[in-house]
Order: sequence, then structure tokens, then C-alpha cells
Amino acid sequence: MEGCKGTQVYALNPSGTTTTTNGFGGGGVGEKFLQNLLANPVRSRSDRNFPASQSKDELNMGVLAEALASYGLPKTDLLEPQIEFCLKPMNFVETLADVYCRMEGCAQFGKSKMYLEQCAIFRGLPDPKLFRKCLLSARLHAVDVHTKVVLSAWLRFERREDELIGVSAMDCCGRSMECPGSALVTGYNPESATDPCMCHQGEDTEINMDEECSTSSSRGNEEENFDMSFCIGDDEVRCRRFNIASLSRPFEVLLYGSFMDSRREKINFSNNGISANGMKAAEMFSRTTSVDSFNPDIVLELLSLANKFCCDEMKSVCDAYLASLVFDMDSAMLLFEYGLEENAYLLVAACLQVFLRELPNSMHNPNVSRLFCSSEGKDRLSYAGHASFLLYYFLSQAAMEDDLKSNTTVMLLERMGECASEGWQKQLAFHQLGCVMLERKEYKDAQKWFEAAVEAGHVYSLVGIARSKYKRGHMYKAYKLMDSLISDYTPSGWMYQERSMYCQGKEKTMDLSTASELDPTLSYPYKYRAVSKVEENRLGPAISEINKVLGFKISPDCLELRAWFLIVLEEYEGALRDVRALLTLDPHYMMFHGKLQGEHLVELLSHNVQPCSQADCWMQLYDRWSSVDDIGSLAVVHHMLANDPGKSLLRFRQSLLLLRLNSHKAAMRSLREARNQATSEHERLVYEGWILYDTGYREEAIAKAEESISNQRSFEAFFLKAYVLSETSPDTESSLYVIQLLEEALRCPSDGLRKGQALSNLASVYVDVDNLDNAIDCYTNALNIKHTRAHQGLARVYHLKDQRKLAYDEMTKLIEKAKSNASAYEKRSEYCDREMAKSDLSMATKLDPLRTYPYRYKAAVLMDDHKEAKAIAELTKVISFKPDLQLLHLRAAFHDSMGDLTSAIRDCEAALCLDSSHADTLDLYQKVQQRAKEQPPT
Repeated sequence: MEGCKGTQVYALNPSGTTTTTNGFGGGGVGEKFLQNLLANPVRSRSDRNFPASQSKDELNMGVLAEALASYGLPKTDLLEPQIEFCLKPMNFVETLADVYCRMEGCAQFGKSKMYLEQCAIFRGLPDPKLFRKCLLSARLHAVDVHTKVVLSAWLRFERREDELIGVSAMDCCGRSMECPGSALVTGYNPESATDPCMCHQGEDTEINMDEECSTSSSRGNEEENFDMSFCIGDDEVRCRRFNIASLSRPFEVLLYGSFMDSRREKINFSNNGISANGMKAAEMFSRTTSVDSFNPDIVLELLSLANKFCCDEMKSVCDAYLASLVFDMDSAMLLFEYGLEENAYLLVAACLQVFLRELPNSMHNPNVSRLFCSSEGKDRLSYAGHASFLLYYFLSQAAMEDDLKSNTTVMLLERMGECASEGWQKQLAFHQLGCVMLERKEYKDAQKWFEAAVEAGHVYSLVGIARSKYKRGHMYKAYKLMDSLISDYTPSGWMYQERSMYCQGKEKTMDLSTASELDPTLSYPYKYRAVSKVEENRLGPAISEINKVLGFKISPDCLELRAWFLIVLEEYEGALRDVRALLTLDPHYMMFHGKLQGEHLVELLSHNVQPCSQADCWMQLYDRWSSVDDIGSLAVVHHMLANDPGKSLLRFRQSLLLLRLNSHKAAMRSLREARNQATSEHERLVYEGWILYDTGYREEAIAKAEESISNQRSFEAFFLKAYVLSETSPDTESSLYVIQLLEEALRCPSDGLRKGQALSNLASVYVDVDNLDNAIDCYTNALNIKHTRAHQGLARVYHLKDQRKLAYDEMTKLIEKAKSNASAYEKRSEYCDREMAKSDLSMATKLDPLRTYPYRYKAAVLMDDHKEAKAIAELTKVISFKPDLQLLHLRAAFHDSMGDLTSAIRDCEAALCLDSSHADTLDLYQKVQQRAKEQPPT
């Protein structure tokens, strides 16, 4: 081709294809070829030596296939499972039970630390709400200012409010748990969770000039009582000896003790580092105990004087006053050094709070980074009472999100390890250090830190040791280590998955098969089997294999693999769908492991599919939505946003789809973008309400909805209020109010997709209040506008009316429209006989092994058939990879019925660790405990 003519042809790497850990071969030829293609995506036929009979589309498709093929097909020997960064106990249920028992037995002032430990354990669970709930509980039970400051900032960081336009780091959201002012108040007050903070009560902090003048005017009367002077240079500061002596014990000894100064009327005070104005302020403070009328420079002098002469009250007042002056990065940077030098606890806390609430941006300031990352900085913070494991835990997690492989991340994790005192803290710090070093390809250091984590008691870090040995060329040692782990502990899926890395052939295949059997949610075995089939030139089965995992767990790496397979098959439309969905999850994703930007691949693929207008996209979105194709819907919305990037409504739809796919992080990012792009106040308030709801603030979300409605009545505002109320207050009176709100929503303009959802929700509430006829009407109307999921609600109504055949048929319609929908099979099982139910539940588990109802049903059937051991084994198998509250409660009930009270108590405690207010489990726990007490000792 003409584009390849010149002095330098794009040469292949002479050393062979470069490789990457994501399983793709790479090379300079592909990158440069694609850059050339991007510059000239469709050239005229005269520029190329192709047959005249070849169409432009055929030519372009061939060039794309040739260009992408130059990256090399994915290879099995380059695929690796991800080592988890969180704590991973060998017996998760026993760990949960132990944490619950210690939580119940610890003193009130120690609960905050216990909740922090619970946070570290829950970090590895797929539901982020558990982590946020524990974080909020830790803040609720915090006692000291330092803990409150860090946890309040962390709660804010979890919502990533730094990404919200127009929101300052020190803005108060109105909730005392996150209020920057409330965090600087020491004391234990767990009842303050729902209290409004003081910021919005309009406290007047301005100095009363009349009072200041009266203080000044009274000075003349005080001068009559002055009986001594402090001489500073040429200035003489008149004071009352008794007042100055009352400031501290050192002053008392100086002025009334056996020193010569105690008998002098004038005392030379020139060499004590305070100016005449500063001493005048000290004299005034000795009479008023206030510094509000002083210049900040004078207050800093007083703080220094207070430290030198141990004036505790003066130091406390100065500290609080200076802390009140900190409101942004500039003021924090200005006063932070003073706070550290003078050991001013509140001032340092106030500055620290600004730095933490500005994360991750504040860490890009070299002075802030140096303070937190260096050992010297940690020691200075420690001297001021502000170096803690909690602080460095938060900082290191923020750094890992910002740049996992950076030196900053490593240094913060090292400081975290130095601050660790308890076993779980050391395990976490050392394990995460090992993971980061592994990512940085510093395998010797990675092995060292993993070994330290194992020594601290974190057995899972043996996986890191094995991987480090493997990377250093010791494959057999890695295999033996994992083999020993499987022998010494109850086997888990991740153990066999890791061992499969270090063997070949049938043994590898068997290990991967066992891994999937023990834990069908692991992605690596599916990916490996899919790529193996590609290597055997069986692309159809490869796509079927990767579809299995994408059916229940959407992830960028699996979408990338399927897109690659589809490109090889020249199914560009499907490949474009997957790349668009992938970029919705991670907008900055680099395809083929860093070789090509995802957006560039979208551009290339777009030249090989039929172009779509915005109207065409809306039609496609209706079709995808109707067929319950969430990945396809995501791709269409991504395309629509490319055409109209400032459309906040589309960002909001995107967030709803992502939540349905359990991609919480990406969903919150889309929701924040929707809020930032909102063109009206009432729309912005709705999105802020959803952000609050999704982070656990339900009452505040309702308040946002009401404020939005007061600005302008809209579908989304009424829908938000109705949705949150239905979740918060399930009583009949509230349900009737929710019906009114949804009816109001339906009267407001909106599109069919949202109205279908509202009709379905309205029908559900009608069912709750026993109005089945109205429910049928709503579900039918929803189906008329292609809200396919309404079949499920309609089936429920038929079932309640004892029309099981109609219910079964309705779910069959849903299954026909929504291919491979596990939920549909699960729900249909409720409307048929046992054998048919077993078949449907088996299909549901095959499609989505994370759904717990099929396991509970099967276990219950086994118990009915008096096969207690098999029932327990069925639940134990799924609990090992999904420690679900309902599963734990059911197994506890089974243990109780079999007389195994110890196991029943353990499962109840583990369930209550996940949700301490679960009424059924609390009731069972109390009954089992009572029976255990009544049981005679063995």
C-alpha cells in the first residue's frame, strides 16, 4: 500500500512479540499501523492496490482485521488471575462471628476501632453499602477529634464529592457525621447520627464591636490595679501580677516564688520570643480569657508563649481560634507548620481535615505529599497526636485509586505498616504492599511483604508468595506452596485457580474445573477456557464460554476478550457494542493491555457498521430495553452520549443501567456527571438526591426531591421521592402516599422507558395494599410501552389470585423475550410443580451462580426429604463464595433443628455481623442461646 512506502517500513520487534499480563501479544507494528489507519480511515481506491471490484466497506473491514491481527491473538500462558488487595480470611464465617462477638463485648469507646476492622473485612465483598455502613458506624462512635476528622473525610471521599462542580471541600452538607465543624468537637455522642449540624443554624461568629469597645474602655479602670511591668526592648507592658500568675504554674513560681523577679516591679522579658504587642495581648487574655479581638499573628505569638510557660487554657483558646481560621488549602498550608511546631492539636486537625477532604488532588501538592509520605512527616504528625493507622489506611486507599503503582502509594503503605499495632492491621498493610510491588514488577520486594503478611497471620498472602516465586522463575516452588495450602486447609476455588497457574495440560484443566465447581463466580477459569478454544481455532465455543461469565458479572477484561473474538470473526457490530459497554465501565481503558485507547478502537469499528442518528439510537434503546439487554442498552447510551455529550438525562439513564449490572462505582461516576451537566436547578437536585440515597442518606434524599418539586414539578423528582419512601416506610399509610406520588409522576412529561418503570413500581405498591385489579391495569399498561420486566409483576398478581397457570405463562413470555435471564427462570419456578421448579432453578444457577434463592430452595427440599447433611453441605458450598445473610440464617436454622447449637450460634453471629438489626436472625439467636444455657454440660 502507498501508506507503507518510505525509508522506514513499520518493522516487527526483532526480539519477538512483546507480551503483557492481560493475555495479549503486542508489537510496534499494530500500534503504528492503527495510527496510520486512524489518520486515513477510508482512503480512495486509487491510493491502494486492491481489485476494482472490492467495495469500500470490504476494503475497510479487511484493513481493520489486518491491523488488529497485528497485535497477536490472546494467549493462555499470559492470562493471570488478579490477587485480591483486601483481607481474605481462610474461614470467613468464623471471622464474621468473632468480630460480632468482640463488637458486642467491647466498651463503647472502643467500638469505632471495631467498626474499622469490620470495614477492612467488608472491603472485599461485592456490596459497597456494607463498607459505607461500617464506615458511618465508625464515625458515629468516634471519640477523639483525629478519628472524627479522618472518618468524616473518608465518608465524603466515598461519594467522590471532589468531582462535583461548584462544591468546595469544606462545604457542609448539613449532616453532623460529615460536617467539618462537628469533626473538630471532641466527645462521644452516638445519638447524633441524624442531628443537623451547627453550620446551618446561623451561628454568628462575628466579633461584637460594642463588647470590644467596652473591654477597651474598662482598661482604664484596670490600669489602677496594675502592680508590675514586663519590659520588652524599649516597651513596658503594665500588668497585674495576680492575673499573669494565674495563667500557669511557671508564671506563678516566677512571680510569687523564690526568684528575684518575684520582688521586682519591672521584669525584663526581652529574650522570651514575644513582642510588646503580644505581651499586651497576654495581659488582656489574663483578664478576658478571649483572643477573638486579636490579629492572627498575635494569637500565634500567644500560642508560642503558652507552650513555653505551660499556659494550658491560653493554648487551648488560641488553638481553637486558629483552627477556626482554616477553611481552604491556602490557609491550611499557611498554618499547618505553625500547628506542628507548637503542637497545636486542633489547629493541626483543622489543616489535616482540609488536606483529607481535598483528596486526591491535595496529594499532588509536593509539600503535602512529603509530609504524609516521609518517616519524618509521620513522626511530626505523631508528636502532634495525628499519626494513626486509620489516617494512613485512608491515605493509602485513596492513593491506590489514584495511581496504584506510584511511589506515593508505596510510601503511604509503608507508613501504614509502621502505624499498625493489631494483627489485622499488619496483615492488611503488608499484603497490600506485596500486591503493589507485584504490580510494579518488583518481585523480590513483593515476596518479602507477602511473607511478612503471612507471618502476621494472613494465610491468603501465600498466593502472593507463590506468584512472586513464579515471576522469579521458581515455578515448581510456587506449585508446591499452593499444593501444601490445599492440603492444610479446607479447599476453596481460589486455591485451585492459583495452583493451575503452575501446572500444564490435563492437571491444569482439572484444577480450573475444580475451581469453577467450588466457586463458579471466579472469572479466570472462564477466560482461560475461552482463550484455549481460540488457540484451537474454535471461536464460537470461545464466545459461548466468555458469555457464561458476562451473563452474571460484567467486567472490562471479559468484555475486551469477547470484543476481540468478535473482531476476529469480523462481527464488528457486536465488537463495537462490547467496547462501548467497556468504556462505560472504565472510560480510560486501554485495549489490548495498554496498546490502544478504547475510544480509538470505537472510531475504527464505527467505520464498519451502519451509522445511526440520535433518533435511530432511541429506537435501538427501546428494543434493547424491551429485550432486557443491559449490555446492549449501555452501548446505545454510550453512542448517544458521543453524539450529545452534555445530555444529563442520558448520564442518569447510564447510571441506572450500571446499578442494575451491579457496577456501583461506575454508576456513581455517571450520576455525578449527570449532576454536573444538569441545566436546571430542579434537575440537579434530583441527581443529588439519588447520590445521597445510594450512599445511605434516605431522609436527605427525600429533602432534595421535595426541594426539586418546589422548584418545578417533574417526573424524576416525584419518582425519587416515591422510590425512597417505599424503601423507608413500608406501612399502609406510606404506601398510599407513594401511590399518590407515582400518579403525580406519571402526569409529568417523560419518555416511555421511565414511565414503564413508574407504572411497574405503582403496580407493585398496589399489590402491597391488596388492590390487585389496579395492579393488573398498571402492569398491562407498562407492557404496552415495552417494559418487559412487568411480566414478572403481573405473574405475581396472578399467583396471588390463585391463577398459577397464568402466572407460569406470564413468566414464560418474559423468558422468551429476555434470553438467558436467570431472574426469570427463578421466578417461574415459584409457579410450577417441584420437578419443573428444579429444572428452572438449575437453569437460573447455571446462568447466574450468584443468585441465592435456588440454593436455599434446594437445601429446603433436602431437609424436607430428611437429608440434613446434604442440605447443610449445599448451603456451605455457596456460603464459601457468597456469605449471604439469608443463607447464613437458613443454615443456622438447620443446625438448630439438628441440635448443633454451637454451629447455629456461629452462623447467627456471622449473619448479625452483616446486619445486626435483622429481626429473624436476632430472634433465632436469642432462642438458640437460651437453649444452649439450659443444655447440661457434657
